[in-house]
Amino acid sequence: MPFISENQVRSDSAEPFEIAVPDEVLDDLRERLVRTRWPDEIPGRGWDYGTNLSYLRGLVDDWRRRYDWRAAERELNRLPHFRAEVGGLGVHFLHQRGNGPRPLPIVLSHGWPGSFIELLPLVPRLADPERWGGRAEDAFDVVVPSLPGFAFSDRPTEPGMTKTRIAGLWLRLMRDVLGYHRFAARGGDIGSGITAFLGLDHPEAVVGIHVSDVVEPYLGPGSRPLTAAEKRFREEERRWMAAEGAYDHVQATKPQTLAYGLNDSPAGMAAWIVEKLRSWSDCGGDLDGRFARDDVLTHLTIYWATETINSANRLYFERDREPRPLLPGQRVEVPCAVALFPADIDHPPREWAERAYRLERWTEMPRGGHFAAWEEPDLLAEDLRAFFRPLRAGEG
Repeated sequence: MPFISENQVRSDSAEPFEIAVPDEVLDDLRERLVRTRWPDEIPGRGWDYGTNLSYLRGLVDDWRRRYDWRAAERELNRLPHFRAEVGGLGVHFLHQRGNGPRPLPIVLSHGWPGSFIELLPLVPRLADPERWGGRAEDAFDVVVPSLPGFAFSDRPTEPGMTKTRIAGLWLRLMRDVLGYHRFAARGGDIGSGITAFLGLDHPEAVVGIHVSDVVEPYLGPGSRPLTAAEKRFREEERRWMAAEGAYDHVQATKPQTLAYGLNDSPAGMAAWIVEKLRSWSDCGGDLDGRFARDDVLTHLTIYWATETINSANRLYFERDREPRPLLPGQRVEVPCAVALFPADIDHPPREWAERAYRLERWTEMPRGGHFAAWEEPDLLAEDLRAFFRPLRAGEG
């Protein structure tokens, strides 16, 4: 088994973890939902001003009256959850062994405002591909960590939790805790940056990377001129940030001020998150048509119960305090695949990605958005299998 180190998995490195939200946390959540003080809105404007009042009232009412967290908790606890201390930080992760002759280890990294919940549809499709119309030899050992400050991972207590640092934690998790000396990596949003830095900083450990967002390449002196497509892309980014980027700016500058409201009001926290689920997904404005409402409420309950909305938002502040631009002549040299989904927030041209990566696969998907594993797990799983198939053969 070339992917497993001689040490195998140390039994004392990771402890099985069971999700168990205290009753008093759930009771307090319901009471707060009942006491929501609703704002007014301009009638007939839908979502123009932000999260629609009527939609959020319905969601909150469902959350309070119908939704059953304990049923969701039981289902989640059927999965193989663990926690381990990695680099002095407690990290929660799923570790689903693959059902195949020689599974390839892969670490999946989510983004914001995501959680491990958005990756769950992808896990069985990768771990047991034959059951999902694939081939057993394409199986993966799937590792899904919760980013520091998200869900059941520890909240950082000091500055500097950057994508570079998280990439280093994932290396330790995969190599030192789980015993994988070579592995694959996949990410979207913040997870794309983590995945890119895994490939850039630790190429000896990374078979290849698969991303949906492209890190900004070096564009300084000596770089080739931008193509017309690249210029259009940069202008599209500028316009998008002007229209949609308020969340980014406040989380990158004053996240603590924002946290007092979001950590105190579950309705406020829900409004902050579901607006992005709607805006960034391929839902055509119909959030419930794209995501099962109970899945969204499970996602929200995890944020609420763990009090991680502030620590999750803070990653934007850390990003801007310690930016990581690529240097002249620098790019990720491990094999890379980029999968673009039409309703995602970024649509770079291929030549932009080729500046930053050793690009070996470029896929423009027919549908899907920012939350690819949640929205289109079949498309994403097939692209991952196809990309890594020749790479795993090379590892033999």
